[in-house]
Amino acid sequence: MTVRIGVEEEFHLIDVESGALAPRADAVLRRLGAHAEGYARELQQSVVETNSGVHDSLEDLHADLAASRRRLDRAASSQGLAIAAAGTAPLSRLGTVPPTTDARYLHMTDEYRRLADEQLICGAQVHIDVPDRDTAVRAMCAVSPWLPPLLALSASSPFWLGEDTGYASWRTMVWQRWPTSGAPACFADAEEYDRTLDELVRSGVLSDSGMIYYDIRPSAHLQTLELRICDACPRVETVVLIAALFRALVTDACETVRATGSAGCDGRHEWLRAATWRAARSGLEGDLIDPVTRLAAPAPAVVRGMLRRLRPTLEEHGDWEAVVSLTEEALARGSAAHRLRTKAAEEDLLAALDDVLAQTRGEVLRPAGSGRGPRRIGATHTRPGGRRDGWTAASA
Repeated sequence: MTVRIGVEEEFHLIDVESGALAPRADAVLRRLGAHAEGYARELQQSVVETNSGVHDSLEDLHADLAASRRRLDRAASSQGLAIAAAGTAPLSRLGTVPPTTDARYLHMTDEYRRLADEQLICGAQVHIDVPDRDTAVRAMCAVSPWLPPLLALSASSPFWLGEDTGYASWRTMVWQRWPTSGAPACFADAEEYDRTLDELVRSGVLSDSGMIYYDIRPSAHLQTLELRICDACPRVETVVLIAALFRALVTDACETVRATGSAGCDGRHEWLRAATWRAARSGLEGDLIDPVTRLAAPAPAVVRGMLRRLRPTLEEHGDWEAVVSLTEEALARGSAAHRLRTKAAEEDLLAALDDVLAQTRGEVLRPAGSGRGPRRIGATHTRPGGRRDGWTAASA
């Protein structure tokens, strides 16, 4: 059976003159015209969300995501803007971005105040087909321990309000302040899960069930399990890698549920918050918590251990060679957060942001020390590096 993948990506809108967030989502969406289907507004007017099609293969998913980014980039550039796929925008400022004028978003802004005001973050979500909602709920327990390594692979938000936070994913720290963020509890079935959601809504803490912000959750309107822990990723290849790993994790968990009736969870999830914090702090450049031993281990060892564990399923999907290639490339490059810090240290935050914009468009960046002079934001639309058409490391 083919297990299909879909992806949602969120993008900051950046003013090309200043590098600041630009609350111009409606103007960009209007510019898309007939191509606006699959694009949407978010809580803040400086963010646009894209929704991919549903795909069987990683290659088709990559092509879809790359094309979607190109269309959005063209629409943004016509407004003097650029798009940035990163957990936070390095030069964001509080009080400069109004909420989207949608009744639901305006209510959230009024109810949650500073939490909503500071929601200047972008993520990437992955949807994977599941047989049914009961299976999805039970599978969450088996998949949850492996989500912090996926966060580490995506980490792209070291800067907040123009300063280095010391974290690889400061977006995670902003996100975890919401009432229902983080790892989900264990649920026996969909009925128990839905009853819990109803209780949270009736309590008045949540506006609606869409505010269940668990790191992983059954979709409210699709027959999928949804990954929500990851930062937005500058490189499409990182999104494809995470999608492939998540598909394998969900496939294995669903098979265990089918065979045994449960995911084999021991009910101990208290360590998951600590593991998520560790991934947000370190990215790929420090230790992670190994989901098997629950002890600290170097990030590359944890990620490669996950690959070995998932190899049979990755081979079954035809993803093994591509995933190994993409993983080794990711580990060699380091996290996007690490690359941002390196660029900012060599030049400045504008140069680091410039690289994020270029990678979001799909440009191949020259290595540090190659002789390229500083390239400021206003010049990024010259596209000196061209575009990437392939999606494996060998195409770089």
